[in-house]
Amino acid sequence: MGKQARLPSLRRRLIWQLLALSAVLALSLYFAVRVGAERASEATLDAVLGAAAQAMAEELRSAEGGLVIAIAPGTFSMLAAMGEERIFYRVDVAGQTVTGYEDLPPPEMPPSALAPIFYTVPFRESDVRIAAVARSVRVDGRAAPALILLGQTREGQGAIAANLGNRAAALGLLVFFVAIPLSLFVARSLFSPIDRLAEAVGRRGPRDLRPVLHAAPAEFAPFVTALNSFIGRLRGTLSQTETFIAEAAHHIRTPLAVMRNDAELALRQSGEEGTRARLRALIRSADDAARSAGQLLDHATVLYRADQADWAAVDLADLTRALVARLAPAAEMKDIGLQLRIDGPLPAVGDVVLIEAALRNILDNAIKYSADETVIDVRAAACGTMARITVSDRGRGLDGVPHDRLKRRFRRGTNVADVAGSGLGLTIVAEAAGAMGGSFSLTPRDGGGTCAALSLPLALS
Repeated sequence: MGKQARLPSLRRRLIWQLLALSAVLALSLYFAVRVGAERASEATLDAVLGAAAQAMAEELRSAEGGLVIAIAPGTFSMLAAMGEERIFYRVDVAGQTVTGYEDLPPPEMPPSALAPIFYTVPFRESDVRIAAVARSVRVDGRAAPALILLGQTREGQGAIAANLGNRAAALGLLVFFVAIPLSLFVARSLFSPIDRLAEAVGRRGPRDLRPVLHAAPAEFAPFVTALNSFIGRLRGTLSQTETFIAEAAHHIRTPLAVMRNDAELALRQSGEEGTRARLRALIRSADDAARSAGQLLDHATVLYRADQADWAAVDLADLTRALVARLAPAAEMKDIGLQLRIDGPLPAVGDVVLIEAALRNILDNAIKYSADETVIDVRAAACGTMARITVSDRGRGLDGVPHDRLKRRFRRGTNVADVAGSGLGLTIVAEAAGAMGGSFSLTPRDGGGTCAALSLPLALS
């Protein structure tokens, strides 16, 4: 038998995918906050730096004998408010540096009007953000271009961005850790209907072939439909098999009965002892074959009706009394007495055909294996919520064979080889009892023999 292929667990895959998505979202949150913080802080600092540069440009004016630039304290106060940064400036007029750091790099493209332009350059072992502003001043009665550069280091900006990034990282990590139990909960909730469906199917007995009507997610509807279709085909196949067995048993018993009658007629007419012995053996073989065919029919009937699960109230007292009366002639042929005792009414729940098959096989076994001129005790009584029918004989007993083994198909005891039988009788009883929620047991009887007990649920009043 080939080994079943197994795919990775969907539950595990879903959990890992949810955790991976949470990790991606956490990283995206971190980078989004970090980049956003850097851009926001840079835009804020550029606005302050540009305003300070424009303020310096407005303080540049011509005067007698040259230029005057008065840098107001508030200009640098604005920049100082952004953190402990270094500040650099340079003022060029007509291409000549008049004050500030001469090596402060100018922009690649000169600014226009008073709108500042911003650029970042390495200067004095730091990256410096510079705002460049252009304007025109009069020098010696002529207009001259002026370029004002105001630069500031950005360690504070990096610290702000790093602080916000760390908070974002902590938030992302928190989101990830929260996502772990949420992923487990989501996976459990998602697969819970599937687990309940599997549990409902798993609780079914081996002969429960009813369609699956348990609620299932819409995505599982095709699977449930396919499963019900398979169950329907299996039920049809079993029904055909059981019908074939029943018909085969019927067609076998009919010619066997004809053959037995002809053999009995020939036995009466024959006077040769050898021929009469062969005819007697033929009659016994016909009886054995008819008994086996009958038990095959009973077994097929039990299997078929057990699947229907449509039980009704049955009067076990009347049913037991009728079966004992029906089998009394067979017992009398061996001088065996049937002693019946029924304690009160016994309204049980079950199937009449199954109960008759079980009781008939129990009584038939007791009669078949009991010694001549003995008594079989049959008692029916209520025992708690169960109706219990006990058949006690003085036959050959179990001979130490476990009763569970005797209930298997075509299994017989070691001490009954000389008695014809098919090994199906006790199987029929056990399967019929199990189908109706009852039980069947075999125990040795004190003083020799066997005690067979059939228990069935009583009808609730």
